[in-house]
Amino acid sequence: MTPWTLLDSAPVPGNGGELRLYQRRDEFSIRVGGCSELMNSRTHGSEDALAEHTCARLTDCSESRLLIGGLGMGFTLAATLRHVGDQAQVVVAELVPAVVTWNRGALGASAGHPLEDPRVTVREQDVARILVSGQQTYDAVLLDVDNGPEGLTRKENDWLYSINGLTAAYAALRPQGVLAVWSAGPDKTFFQRLRKVGFEVDELRVRAHGSKGARHIIWLARRGR
Repeated sequence: MTPWTLLDSAPVPGNGGELRLYQRRDEFSIRVGGCSELMNSRTHGSEDALAEHTCARLTDCSESRLLIGGLGMGFTLAATLRHVGDQAQVVVAELVPAVVTWNRGALGASAGHPLEDPRVTVREQDVARILVSGQQTYDAVLLDVDNGPEGLTRKENDWLYSINGLTAAYAALRPQGVLAVWSAGPDKTFFQRLRKVGFEVDELRVRAHGSKGARHIIWLARRGR
């Protein structure tokens, strides 16, 4: 079997951890250190579903303004762009600058180079800072950050899934806006926190790769009027 080649590594702000980008032929892997795999370019079905189900719940995607927390390998962004109109605006918040660099380089081809789309604006900062600065700014907020409510790479991500973080997300959404959250697994207490903040919540189970692979969770939480 062809071995993995380490292409680059980058520190994760806040906890001293490290992300590593590996390649094996046309397959890429981003890992925490050299062990835990965060994402793989061959298994992005649940990221595609995150975007698809979010956009399906928007009243009008033609001129929507969306915020994506976490660039990853670009698959959530690419799928979002396929489902919104030419006048839509998509802001991507990515905390690790190297991840943006990777997506502008060799990794970008896997998702079809979505960062080259003129509808996209990249902000190299914590999505939490963007959420607290916006009031009724977005039609949808998609959080594809870390491993979901059970964070893996960065302790500070826990705030996003707390009552305070969800309240900030609620405030950043326009009336009837949608907060979509990707997770590697279920979390009953998180579902309850979404309800407590005031969201109407649906929970979906989707496959990581078509009809195969691990089952991931997507929460779709709608803000009221």
